[in-house]
Amino acid sequence: MDVPFWVWAITIAGIVGMLVFDFVGHVRTPHAPTLRESAIWSAVYVGIAVLFGLGVLVFAGGQYGGEYFAGYITEKSLSVDNLFVFVLIMASFGVPRIAQQKVLLFGITFALVLRTIFILVGAAAIENFSWVFYLFGAILIYTAWVQARSGGHSEEQEEFKENGVIRLVRKLVPTTEEHHEDRMTVKLQGKRYITPLAIALIAIGTADVIFAVDSIPAIFGLTQETYLVFAANAFSLLGLRQLFFLIDGLLDRLVYLAYGLAVILGFIGAKLVIHALHTNELSWINGGEHVTAVPEIPTWLSLAVILVTLLVTTVTSLRHDKKVRAAKAARTAAAGQHPVSDATPEPVESGRPAAPLPRD
Repeated sequence: MDVPFWVWAITIAGIVGMLVFDFVGHVRTPHAPTLRESAIWSAVYVGIAVLFGLGVLVFAGGQYGGEYFAGYITEKSLSVDNLFVFVLIMASFGVPRIAQQKVLLFGITFALVLRTIFILVGAAAIENFSWVFYLFGAILIYTAWVQARSGGHSEEQEEFKENGVIRLVRKLVPTTEEHHEDRMTVKLQGKRYITPLAIALIAIGTADVIFAVDSIPAIFGLTQETYLVFAANAFSLLGLRQLFFLIDGLLDRLVYLAYGLAVILGFIGAKLVIHALHTNELSWINGGEHVTAVPEIPTWLSLAVILVTLLVTTVTSLRHDKKVRAAKAARTAAAGQHPVSDATPEPVESGRPAAPLPRD
């Protein structure tokens, strides 16, 4: 796929323009977005990504169009899983809801820059060393095993632990314990401090490094076209801020998401290993000759496996959540408690209203 420089320039300019628009139009004035606002803008960004894919389909052909959509859907799915960590970080540092958009947008921008660097390094490595596919495949298979073993986000995992980078920042830079609206730094008694909002941003940035280690090998397992890898990553990240607020209450219901991602990552890891065998140049494997006994996995099959896995994962998760809620409601009813609130004071038998609760 030969992509002219001007196409690269227009694509990058469009992505930067959307980031600037996001900041000026939504983040510069702190506010907690409504469900309607989040839904509309999520749909807009998904629509832009789909239109871009249709353009690839028309101008570059079905193979590259399929590779883009497979990559975009996979990266979007991994981004949803990343939102679990973002929720924990926001809660851990007590980030006010009106300031969460700012932290997310800066974090997404950092992630985009970081992934672009990873993509360029990965593309150069693939071009010069075919054995890199073995490495990428091993990373994904190991990640799939970790995902499957975790079994999702249990109560034991619902706690964010500060890493070495954050502890180092706290040691070197004075920090405040309280938030100051949506400001990253504040000057108190003539001394400059960073706020918990800045610490939360650093936490998301360091988490992005870990996320990139998984996502970049995954996308290279679906397409080796650097332009498509970059575009799929960029478009999957652009709507992540809106998606955070749209499915914030739905995240806990996706109890089987980790298993679904484990299947997808394991499948792509196996695909990478098979491709590595087809391009094998390692002397200690088949004498340095290509191994073609196992056919390579076509793009249409990859796309089908990804879509079916996500569909099954989502449906089974929501069904499980529905059963759990129904069982909880049944237990509450059996115990003679009101399902909505158990804290409402009951009236006394004389018909007079209950005495007001004491205040501190």
